[in-house]
Amino acid sequence: MAGYPIALWSFNLGRAPDSVEAFAAQIEEGMLRASEAGAKLLMLPEYLNECCLAFKPDGLRPDQEMDFLADVATDLVPKLSPLPEKYGVSLLAGSMPVKTAAGITNTAFLLTSDGREIRQDKLCLTPFEQGSDAWRLIPGTELKLFELDGLKMAILICLDVEMPALSSLLAKTDLDLLLVPSMTEMLSGYHRVFCCAKARAVELMCAVAVCGVVGASKGTTQNESNVSGAALYLPCEEEFGFTGVAAEIAPTDGKNLEEPFLVANVPLKQLRDLKSGKAEVWPGAWSADHVRVLAG
Repeated sequence: MAGYPIALWSFNLGRAPDSVEAFAAQIEEGMLRASEAGAKLLMLPEYLNECCLAFKPDGLRPDQEMDFLADVATDLVPKLSPLPEKYGVSLLAGSMPVKTAAGITNTAFLLTSDGREIRQDKLCLTPFEQGSDAWRLIPGTELKLFELDGLKMAILICLDVEMPALSSLLAKTDLDLLLVPSMTEMLSGYHRVFCCAKARAVELMCAVAVCGVVGASKGTTQNESNVSGAALYLPCEEEFGFTGVAAEIAPTDGKNLEEPFLVANVPLKQLRDLKSGKAEVWPGAWSADHVRVLAG
């Protein structure tokens, strides 16, 4: 397959593993599937390990769930770390709660096929994430750029992709691929995230990959529904078929255990050609420094 093939897995939280080991085995199934499809990167969604509430201790209170899931993440990541080298596929293992000295963050884990671990905290938290008595998360303060397989990439978690201020920060970075793991309760949230992801592809002249969890975790007390799909968006250019949609699976609530799994191709050379001056109207890393806002 020409370009850079990636796999997007909208994991169904209803899988209900009974242990960290069982959960790691489920993820390995996806790694095998991605490898057999020729993908170089497998991306999973935000709050991936919420499915592990299926084996939470009896009597665990809602305000203890984040600590429990953070402990699950601590146990899980070492079990996933060998998989990228084994299958030749890098793994964005979604995002999971992480304990820090300052509090708990919502953090994405990218385990690369060349042995690196790259973490990206969610930067803009939802009111529930930061204000709820149950979750009490804190936002990150750094947006990391990294190279993988010759592509310059970044990760924006769910609501982060809806923030034009972050897109402005990325505008001067010559990004090739933006990765967006998400969790959305309803179709409204799905459309906010996915439509903004498509807008980022236009603004940044890059590919944007997005997928979210579906279904509901056995034992959840917070997220009784999750609706999402999977998509790879490109700039709206003639070379890519005008619409900006390279590949897309429609949203589902996952209640029948459906689980979108999309393999798509990032046309890297064409993207870079367009950035070099061949795009229809793209002005590059344009700023509004010369513009004044007039009131009244």
